[in-house]
Amino acid sequence: MSTPHLTSGMDRRHFLKISSTATAGLSMGFFVPQSAQAAATPQLNVWVEIEPNDTIVIRYARAEMGQGSMTSAPMMIAEELEADWKKVRVEYATAHENLRTKRAYGDMASVGSRTIRNSQEYLRKAGATGREMLIAAAAQQWGVPASECKAALSKVTHLPSKRVLSYGKLAAAAAKLEAPKDVKLKDPKAWTLIGKSIPRVDIPDIVTGRVKYGIDAQVPGMLHAAIAACPVFNGTIKTMDASKVENRRGIVKVLNMGTFVAVVADNWWRAKEALRDVAVDWDVGEHGTLSSAVIMSHFKAGMDQPELAVARNDGNTADALSKAAKVVEAEYFTPYLAHATMEPMVCTAWLQGEQLDVWCSTQNPEATLAVAAATAGVPQANVKVHPMQLGGGLGRKSPQDFTRQAVAIAKAMPGKPVKMLWSREEEIQHGLYRPASLMRFKAGLSATGKAEALHIRVSAPSILATLLKLPLPRGVDGQAVASFNDHPYDIPNTLVDYAQRNTNVPVGFWRTVGHSQNPFGRECFIDEMAQAEAQDPVQYRLAMLPNNEKANRDRAILLAVTQAAGWDKKPAPGVFRGVAATDGYGSWTACVCDVSINAKNEVKIHRIVIGIDPGYAVNPDNIVAQFQGSVVHGLTAIFWGENTIKDGRVEQSNFHDYRMMRLNEMPKVEVVIAPTGGFWGGVGEPAQAPLAPAVANAISAALGKRIRSLPLKNHGLTLARA
Repeated sequence: MSTPHLTSGMDRRHFLKISSTATAGLSMGFFVPQSAQAAATPQLNVWVEIEPNDTIVIRYARAEMGQGSMTSAPMMIAEELEADWKKVRVEYATAHENLRTKRAYGDMASVGSRTIRNSQEYLRKAGATGREMLIAAAAQQWGVPASECKAALSKVTHLPSKRVLSYGKLAAAAAKLEAPKDVKLKDPKAWTLIGKSIPRVDIPDIVTGRVKYGIDAQVPGMLHAAIAACPVFNGTIKTMDASKVENRRGIVKVLNMGTFVAVVADNWWRAKEALRDVAVDWDVGEHGTLSSAVIMSHFKAGMDQPELAVARNDGNTADALSKAAKVVEAEYFTPYLAHATMEPMVCTAWLQGEQLDVWCSTQNPEATLAVAAATAGVPQANVKVHPMQLGGGLGRKSPQDFTRQAVAIAKAMPGKPVKMLWSREEEIQHGLYRPASLMRFKAGLSATGKAEALHIRVSAPSILATLLKLPLPRGVDGQAVASFNDHPYDIPNTLVDYAQRNTNVPVGFWRTVGHSQNPFGRECFIDEMAQAEAQDPVQYRLAMLPNNEKANRDRAILLAVTQAAGWDKKPAPGVFRGVAATDGYGSWTACVCDVSINAKNEVKIHRIVIGIDPGYAVNPDNIVAQFQGSVVHGLTAIFWGENTIKDGRVEQSNFHDYRMMRLNEMPKVEVVIAPTGGFWGGVGEPAQAPLAPAVANAISAALGKRIRSLPLKNHGLTLARA
């Protein structure tokens, strides 16, 4: 199996823009060398080059952090190129090359499950363009019509004469041709690669230790920096005394960076240990008394505001509630969550005059380049961002606060490469947290049990307003109300409103974002509605789904998963089931969970059946892996995940009090992939969306009382060994 190269190998080449096409809101240009004869390797476009030995290099223009799209995205190019996958090698494209070619690669950010669904069209067109150029080159060489030629497995065959030429022999001639403006994409029925389970290209290098993560960056003469920011968010340094450490062995410099202290040394451990003995008097401002209790009061006050931003308003919900035969009410709460990526924030920067090199675990290489240039005060064209594998991202490594810190340190140490690495304590106590959220539900049921009205009120911080500094359309943060404002159920009177309640705790995009918490409230409350009418929760949901495209997809995945789970059969004595379904990021998901609880309040998860309709399943094996990983990530948060605030500080600091799920606690996970075709949905983000409500519904059934807040440890529950 081919393995990826971690450098692009493109800097020596020159390209001429000959055509462009707009796809998915992006302008993407195809480039070929100015002189194909002079080029070291013929380039069909920025995505594909073919070596004389028939090796096909396909470039990957996003980040790889375990989600597997470094395999799936090139598969789409290879499919249309008619490439022999055994001869494919995947290499990273770079942000500086994207800058130089005026964003020929388009968006490079790996966020929001967008890699496949937002780039599939132009990636497939890049492959199809290369295929047609190779066919045209073969036809010219043989002096035959191109219509008599067919490409397959990295070869072009002249069908009447059975003559064959390999891509390696055709590439130089093909690279001289003008790229066709319009190409026909293959019918999905003709796919030979998409839809097949293909081993990830980076697995061999991962298991043998050859893959280089950001934390592995090594540069000759490199120094190391450990940092400490104010324990209270947004605090600054009043005074700093480094006299105890300045003359220690290996300590190079102690830096007062205004909002954080950096110790630079000849190795990171010395820097970290010296940091403990730097005396800092912090100016915490007005936030030193902030606590979880104060925040909760702030949220509750938002619930009682007379006028809130409206996210959805169908019918007359207040009137329908007043006339309802039965009213069901409940409040749900989800806490702040740190990302706790296995690899903490890390960035290596080397400023040499006006030239800046950066080695960084980043989900957004273009943002890294822009922030690095601005921080160093150099033109963006003078910055190179060297691609590195990420030891986990989960949304935390898209914002560039750590890049800014690392480059600022390098600027203070001109001519010296410096690797800045956060400690685990720094990572957990200075995160960009999944927002805490207070959710209030009120449903009106008719005398026959039909849901006639639903009012959902959310009181929570806004990621868009605080992190991205964006204005909120009609005062609503879409992530705060995700899965509420677009719920699929046939409830004629629906009101969803939002109280923006920002605090000093910085919030950010945690994997699955609003869908990591809101389906917990929505789908658990749907169970409460079903329970109020003594109805089966699956049948209750199915009865509320109307006959439209969106709801029909909800129905299909719910039926597929419940059938796989054997919902119609009674579980074993003492075993209880929970179910949930939701859509998000362009895909539809559902989950069934079987649990039992012993006298020690240990929850044994007998199995989890979880499924997705992503439209098209590019690499099914990778989808299974994504869902298995999402269950690990999700169960960790469900049972233990919580960041609390005391005296303006995050109380948790490491894995002893911010618990991770353990290997011997991993339950059986069955993944149902049920693609219906016709669209391209995400996988990484929506994978854990239905998990929390399914688990909570099962546990509520087992306990005979409703779980309305997370984590489960606060209810005296823990996860039993598998």
